[in-house]
Amino acid sequence: MEFKDYYTTLGVPRTATADEIKRAYRKLARKYHPDVSKEKNAEEHFKEVQEAYEVLKDSKKREAYDQLGSQWKNGQDFRPPPDWQGFSGFGGGGAGFANEGEGLGGFSDFFEAIFGQARQGGARGGHQQRAPFKQQGRDEHAKMTISLEDAFHGGSKTVQLQVPEVDAQGRLRHSTRALKITIPSGVTTGQQLRLAKQGTPGAGGGASGDLYLEMEIQPHRVFTLQGRDIYLTLPIVPWEAALGAKVTVPTLGGPVEIKIAPGAQAGQKLRLKGRGLPGKPIPGDQYVILQVYIPPANTETERALYGKMAKEMPLDPRKNLF
Repeated sequence: MEFKDYYTTLGVPRTATADEIKRAYRKLARKYHPDVSKEKNAEEHFKEVQEAYEVLKDSKKREAYDQLGSQWKNGQDFRPPPDWQGFSGFGGGGAGFANEGEGLGGFSDFFEAIFGQARQGGARGGHQQRAPFKQQGRDEHAKMTISLEDAFHGGSKTVQLQVPEVDAQGRLRHSTRALKITIPSGVTTGQQLRLAKQGTPGAGGGASGDLYLEMEIQPHRVFTLQGRDIYLTLPIVPWEAALGAKVTVPTLGGPVEIKIAPGAQAGQKLRLKGRGLPGKPIPGDQYVILQVYIPPANTETERALYGKMAKEMPLDPRKNLF
C-alpha cells in the first residue's frame, strides 16, 4: 500500500495549528460533500479528507503519525516498522466524527495499517455499513431596517425574508418566508438579533444553522441618533430667547414641556436626562439644541418694529471679531 500524506490531503503544512487544520477540513468537507458536490469522485475525496482529519485533529494520533513523516514519502509502499508503536484497537466504525459529521464507510488500508482500527457494527461480508452523514446547516446573515420609533419602543414585526431551504431532491434553494421578529427596546444600529435554527437547513437530518439579523435604524425626520443619545434642533423666536419661555418639545416617549431661560442663545444645548434610547445600565439622553428663528419683515408695521429695536437696542454683535 502507498504512504498517505495527510497534510497534503488537507493542504496544510506540517506546522499547521489545530485551528488551521480544522478550517482546512471544513472547507474541503463542504467542497466534496457527496450530497452537494459536483466534483468528480467527490465521495472518494471526501473519505480521504475525513481520514486525514481523523488523525490530525487528535494530538496523540498526530504525534504517532508524525513519527513516520521523515521516513516515508507519498507514493512509497508502506509497511509499519516492526518496532513501531502506534495506536491499536480504537474502534467505533467512524468514531471521532460526532462533532464534524459522520464518515462514509471504512478507512483506507494505510490508516488501518498504522492505527489498527477495529471495525464495529459492520454489515455482513466484512463491509462497514454506510452511516448517514449529519452536518449542521450554515449560519445566515441579513440586514433589517427599522424606524427609530421601533428601536425605542421595541415590539414585534413580521418581515418577508429570503431563506434557504432544501427541496425533495436535496438541492438548496431560496424561498420567501414570513418571520415574526421580536425587536427589543433600545436596539442600536449594528446590533445583531439571533434567530435560532432559521439559517441553512442541515444535511442528513443535521440541525439548521441560525439566522443573524443586523439592525439598521432609518434616519428620522426630526431626531438625530448618536449612540443612544437623541438630538433635536428646536426653533425659537427672538422674544422667547430674550425673555425666556416654556415650550413643548417632542420626544420618542411623548411630548414634554421645557423651560428656556431668559437670554438664551442660538446653539445652546438643553439636556433631557433618560429621554434617549433605553439601555442598561443607563439609557441615553435627549439633547435639545436651540435655533433662533428670525421672523421676516414683510409689512410696513413689521419693518417699523425692527427699526424701533435697532434704535432702542443698539448692539454690534461683530465687535469682538476685530
